Amino acid sequence: MSIDYTHYAAIIERSADSYGVYLPGCTSAGDTLQQAARNAEEALQAHIELSVEHGETLPEPSEL
Repeated sequence: MSIDYTHYAAIIERSADSYGVYLPGCTSAGDTLQQAARNAEEALQAHIELSVEHGETLPEPSEL
């Protein structure tokens, strides 16, 4: 079984006690880098679903 993934670039910023993640159209954060990555995936998925629901154009994914 083949799974096709779409990738979007993210900027991760470390603060004194957490990590912020900046994605196309949304942001997320977490106390650890792993938590920030999981939260960013959920935030991006929700953003994509809402964009599609509202008929908005999605940004083009990037090459890894």
